[in-house]
Amino acid sequence: MKSPKRYTVTAALPYANGPVHIGHLAGCFIPADIYARFLRLSGKDVLFICGSDEHGVPITLKARNLGVTPQEVVDKYHEMMKQSFLDFGITFDYYSRTSSNIHRETAQEFFTDLYNKGEFSEKVTDQYYDEQEKTFLADRYIVGTCPNCGNENAYGDQCEKCGKSLSPADLINPMSKLSGNAPVKKSTKHWFLPLDKYQDEWLGAWVEAQKESWKSNVFGQCKSWLDQGLQPRAITRDLDWGVPVPLAGEEGKVLYVWFDAPIGYISASREWSEISGKDWKPYWQDEHSQLVHFIGKDNIVFHCLIFPSMLKAHGKFILPDNIPANEFLNLEGEKISTSKNWAVWLHEYLEDFPNRQDELRYVLTSIAPETKDSDFSWKDFQTRVNSELADILGNFVNRVMVLTHKYFEGKVPTSEFIPDREVENAATSIFEKLPELIHNYNFRQAQVEALNLARSGNKYLADAQPWKLNLETQREEIARVIAYSLDITARLSIALAPFIPNTSAKIRRMLNLSPEFIWNDLLTSHLPEGHNISHPEILFKKIEDTEIEIQLQKLEDSKAINIVPSKHNPVKEPITFDEFMKMDIRVGTILEAEKVEKADKLLKLKVDTGVDQRTVVSGIAEHFKPEDIIGEQVSVLLNLQPRKIRGIESNGMILMAEDSDGKLHFVKPGTAIQSGAEVR
Repeated sequence: MKSPKRYTVTAALPYANGPVHIGHLAGCFIPADIYARFLRLSGKDVLFICGSDEHGVPITLKARNLGVTPQEVVDKYHEMMKQSFLDFGITFDYYSRTSSNIHRETAQEFFTDLYNKGEFSEKVTDQYYDEQEKTFLADRYIVGTCPNCGNENAYGDQCEKCGKSLSPADLINPMSKLSGNAPVKKSTKHWFLPLDKYQDEWLGAWVEAQKESWKSNVFGQCKSWLDQGLQPRAITRDLDWGVPVPLAGEEGKVLYVWFDAPIGYISASREWSEISGKDWKPYWQDEHSQLVHFIGKDNIVFHCLIFPSMLKAHGKFILPDNIPANEFLNLEGEKISTSKNWAVWLHEYLEDFPNRQDELRYVLTSIAPETKDSDFSWKDFQTRVNSELADILGNFVNRVMVLTHKYFEGKVPTSEFIPDREVENAATSIFEKLPELIHNYNFRQAQVEALNLARSGNKYLADAQPWKLNLETQREEIARVIAYSLDITARLSIALAPFIPNTSAKIRRMLNLSPEFIWNDLLTSHLPEGHNISHPEILFKKIEDTEIEIQLQKLEDSKAINIVPSKHNPVKEPITFDEFMKMDIRVGTILEAEKVEKADKLLKLKVDTGVDQRTVVSGIAEHFKPEDIIGEQVSVLLNLQPRKIRGIESNGMILMAEDSDGKLHFVKPGTAIQSGAEVR
C-alpha cells in the first residue's frame, strides 16, 4: 500500500458527565497522542480530533440526580475535561463538543442525507414507558435482572457485571430508574439503520478483509457480532435532550447517541477548518487519506460496524483503515468505577503531582491494556518511576551533563568519533523497529525500545568510567567518551519524544538544541565541537513513600465513604427484625468539629452519645462548616465496627438524608432530646 497523503486520527469522545480518569488515558488518549506525535515527527500531515460526547443518557441521569439541567452538567465537565487534556499535554488539533451548533447542523445533515436516499426503515414498535413520569424510557433508564448472570442491577443496554449487551426486553423484572415503578409497553415510531442488509451486501466481507490488519480483540468481537447476524438498529429515541430529528411533525424525538456521537469527529473537523482556514474535506473524503479511530473495547461495535455503515451509506466519506481498541485498565485490582469514586482522576493527579505528566504517561504506556485487561497500582507507579525513569534515564542524562561541566566547562570537547557497537545497535534498532511497532499500535514495546538507548548509554559510561581517567594524560579518551555520550543524549531526546514529550523538550533545552527536529535526525544527531550546553537539571524526582501513602489513603476513603445514594435506588434485600435490632442508633450531640487535613470531604467530630464521648469521621465537609454544627443533635450508629480513615479511628457513623438537589441533612429529633436516647 502506498503511503497515505494524510492521516485523520480520532480518540473516542468521552462522556461529559464526569472528569477524565487514568482508564480513559490508557484506553485511547495516550495511545492516540503517541501515534499523532510520531506521525508529525515523521513529517506526516495529521489531523488529530476529539471532543466531548454530551448527549448520552448518563448525562441526563446525572442532571436529574443533581437537580440541574443537562446543559449545566455538560458545560461543567466539558471545560474540566478540555482543560485536563490541555494541562496533560494531549496534542489535539481541535477538541470540540456535540452540543455545539455546528455539530447539530452536521448531524442533522447526515441524517437527512441518508433519509432522502431511503436508507432507513421506519417502524412502530413497543417501547417501555413510565406512566408516572409520562415519558418513554431510554435503555439506561431501565434496570432489572440480567438473564445471563443474575445481576439485579443490569441496565437496559448492558450488564456491567458480566459485560453482556442487552436490550430492555431481555431484562427480568424491569424497573424505571425515574419512578421506581415497573414500566409498561407503549407504541412509538422510530427510524432504523438496516445493518442486516449491509452485512449481506458488503459489511461482512469488509470486516473479513481486516483480519490481518486489525487487532485480534477488535476483529474477534466484530466476527462474533456478524456470526450472530446483525439486526436493524434504531437511530432515534423519544427524549428531550439531544440532536432533534430534522423532520417536520416529529417533535420530542432525537438522534440516538450512538448515531449522533461519531458524527462529532466530522463536526469537530469542520470547526477546526473554520478556525485554521484549512480544508477539512480531504481528511475525510480523499481516498489517499487514512482514518484511524483509537477507542476502548466497549466502543468496538459502534466504530467497526455502525459508523462505517453510516459513512458507506452516505457515500462521500472514507472508511476507517484501522480501529485499535485497548482492553480495560483496573485500579489496585478492582474495576474503575465513576459512581463509586474508585478512580485516579486526571485533574487531581495534576494537582498532586505538578509537572509530572510524563511519569504518568510512561507508566500507563508501560502497562497499557493492549491485548488484555491490566492493572494500575500506586506501588508499581512508584517503582517504575524510580527504577526506570529516574535510575536509568535520569541517571544517564545527569551524569553526562555533570561530567561535561566538570571536565570541559560545559562545552562539547574536541574528539575522534569512535562509536560503541552496542549503543549503535540500540539506536539502529530503535530507528528501524519503532516506526513498525507504532504503526502496529504496539506502544508498550515501542517505549521499551526507546528506553533501551538509555540502558545502552548507562552501560557505555559504566564500562568507559571516564571519572577514573586522568585528565592530563588521558584527556583525549575522556573527551571521546563525553562527546559520544552527549550524542546519545541528543538521540534520546528524539527517540523518547512521542512517549514522554516534556522530558524530551527538557533534554533538548539542557543541550541547547532547537526544539524542532524530525525522526530521521535520530541516527545523525551530533553536537558540534565547542557547542555550549546548559547546566544539568534533575529530570525525574523520585516518588516518596509518603506521596504513595496519600494516594492509597484517598482510595481507602472512597471505599469507606459512600454518602451519595441515588434517589431512586432499588429497595435493598429484606432483613429480619432481629437483624435490625442489632443496630444501636442513638441521638448524639456534636461537641467539636474540625476539617481533616488534606481531605476535602471529611470532618472530624467529637460526639456526646449519652454513654460516652467519641470521635466520628464523617464525609460531610462539602455540606457543613465545622463552626456551624457545634451543638447539633444527630442520629449516630454506635456499634459500627471502628475504622481508620486518614489515620483517625472513627467510632460510629452519622446518619444523613439527601434531598433531590444532592444536599445532605442531619437525621435528628424534631425537638431537643437528651443525648443517648435510642432510635427504634
